Amino acid sequence: MNKVILMGRLTRDPEVRYSQGASQTAVARFSVAVDRRFKREGEPDADFFNCTSFGRQAEFVERYLHKGVKVVLSGRVQNDNYTNKDGQMVYSVRIMVDEIEFAESKNASAGNDGGYNNNGGGFAGAGSAPAASGAGDGFMNIPDGIDEELPFN
Repeated sequence: MNKVILMGRLTRDPEVRYSQGASQTAVARFSVAVDRRFKREGEPDADFFNCTSFGRQAEFVERYLHKGVKVVLSGRVQNDNYTNKDGQMVYSVRIMVDEIEFAESKNASAGNDGGYNNNGGGFAGAGSAPAASGAGDGFMNIPDGIDEELPFN
């Protein structure tokens, strides 16, 4: 079995290209920094994984992900070995992404390098409902008495 699950932040904006041919397929390449659980003195605090996604998933990556966004992904590890111009074999691995999701809210990612900015977005309902305030834990506090103005109940 070859399965990996990672949670981390994009280290740079994704690079997206489209394949040649009759049916162009999107290919997104990006890097994810994953914090190490146990840190020893003199060792890095994070590991960096090169990732690739294809098709509609790559289009999602292109549209919504950028440097600093925290994601959780699952996929498989694939060898990405090659011979460099000096004739030496270079060994590396690449994560071939099967699934990818956001790992935090837009507001929580706003403080991270390249994070989202929430400039008044959200539900604009009819009426003058008081603005909901963030609780600092990624969840939104809904004011009392707003039930009548929400489009869902």
